[in-house]
Amino acid sequence: MILLKAKRRAPRANLGKMRKNGVLPAVFYPVRSEVFNGVYGKREKAIPISVALKDFVKVWKEAGESSVVNLAIEGEENLEALIQDVDLDPIRSIPRHTDFYVFEKGKKLKIKTPIEFTGVSPAVKDLGAILLKVLHELAIEALPKDLPKKIEVDIGSLKNFGDTVAAKDIKLSSGVTLMEKPEEVVVSVHEPKEEVEEKPAEPVDLSTIEVEKKGKEAKEGESAEPAAGPVSPKGSVGANEVKLAAGKETKERRESKGK
Repeated sequence: MILLKAKRRAPRANLGKMRKNGVLPAVFYPVRSEVFNGVYGKREKAIPISVALKDFVKVWKEAGESSVVNLAIEGEENLEALIQDVDLDPIRSIPRHTDFYVFEKGKKLKIKTPIEFTGVSPAVKDLGAILLKVLHELAIEALPKDLPKKIEVDIGSLKNFGDTVAAKDIKLSSGVTLMEKPEEVVVSVHEPKEEVEEKPAEPVDLSTIEVEKKGKEAKEGESAEPAAGPVSPKGSVGANEVKLAAGKETKERRESKGK
């Protein structure tokens, strides 16, 4: 079992100063339940501790969050725990805080273990299939000593379009029980869909637009000019009628003078 040394610390210790000195602030929870990762049972108040950052990073890489760590607190009995909720610095990606969950000895734990996909799918290699990873963690149950750090899933059996690997198909080590639904799909391969090419837009003939514009202007010009030729709308006076009216007026004047 992986050993990690730890010390008790004051609840109000200067955490910034601790980190500058290469010490990682942490807490551990005495959990009284066999369930972890999302469904926690009854647990006691968090107890503040600290661990050397260098030692923690080494243990974390080896154990991950699904393997048991032997937490050796100075002056106290060693505790079996799981690393959980590691808080990383957003810029340097260095751990700045972590939790440890201590469980009762001799009881099974239900946790979600990371899945690692191995091998090569013939459907992907030879047929150009699309590989779809549905699950990235697998729910299992086991005693602390039997908990695997990861679960390997071989995709070499995916040979044709539509092939899948279900949870029941995964080989688990001795002492590990599957807690997922047996028919739950873990990974599958699918035929790639053909992309429909969009037809390019036809180029616009600018000369056509210019001709139509000129034609429109010409029509507008014609409507503005007066119509050629004689216009004789109803009720208008013609040229002959004007001459007759003038002659009649002259004759009346002569007759008036003779009188």
